[in-house]
Amino acid sequence: MLDLEAIRSAAKRIDGVAHRTPVLTSTTLDHRSGTTAFLKAENFQRIGAFKFRGAYNAISQLTPEQLSKGVAAYSSGNHAQAVALAARLTGTTAVILMPEDAPASKLQATREYGAEVVTYDRYTGDREAIGAELARERGLTLIPPYEHPHIMAGQGTVALELLEETGSLDTLVVPIGGGGLMAGCATAAKALQPGIRVIGVEPEQADDTRRSLAAGERVRIPVARTIADGLAADVPGELTFSVNQRLVDDVLVVGEDEIREAMRFAFERLKIVLEPSGATSLAAVLQGTLSGRAGVVLSGGNIGVERFRELLA
Repeated sequence: MLDLEAIRSAAKRIDGVAHRTPVLTSTTLDHRSGTTAFLKAENFQRIGAFKFRGAYNAISQLTPEQLSKGVAAYSSGNHAQAVALAARLTGTTAVILMPEDAPASKLQATREYGAEVVTYDRYTGDREAIGAELARERGLTLIPPYEHPHIMAGQGTVALELLEETGSLDTLVVPIGGGGLMAGCATAAKALQPGIRVIGVEPEQADDTRRSLAAGERVRIPVARTIADGLAADVPGELTFSVNQRLVDDVLVVGEDEIREAMRFAFERLKIVLEPSGATSLAAVLQGTLSGRAGVVLSGGNIGVERFRELLA
């Protein structure tokens, strides 16, 4: 059950373990975008992204028997690191299935948090099927990246904290990959402020949620080749889509050059580093189509220095 009470319970569960991330403002951004923007900087979260919230909320609720056997997960990088760290903090072990072309910095960090990494080809392999079989073979509890009420509730604490700090907002802007961050944030936002507009953001090449909302059902697209690797889902989650179909008001798309420009703006003006996926919501705000008081989720900052330089060269 995903509701405001579940998100508030998650907030209590992760209190003192997850960071309460800062909310940033920028007069330059406000001038350029036509909004009064409040940026929830999840790049300052543990493991560098919002994913730690959901992973810890889920793993910390496992039984002693489940913890004794370990957990498994599949991820392009941020959920992998989140599960690895949450497993270490709760005294269990983790095996993570990751794409063989995942960013090197994310592969390295996942291993450094103590997880075993198993790789696969994201363009030919079905990560859900491979991950489920891996968990079954080894007797592990599978911690999915978004298709779980505890994961979604943990991610919803992002919006809960943001609204506690900012007060009333006209719009909430959230990146969408599999949809767990959006489902949790939309649930919290609409419960606290029923009149708020909830806007999702996807890369142009990975707009599966936008297409699915337009079609009224989940639509599968080819695996996208986008610099925003964390948002390259080919189909929305079943649970997440059931929530987002009710609560999301619109989905904006951003191009690769817009994402790069948002990363550059964040570095030069906000003095922070964002990975491409984490910069998509900022890119959408910089399009100048929104107005009023806007809460903007900067979902993560996991990117190596060489990749960062390459993208902005």
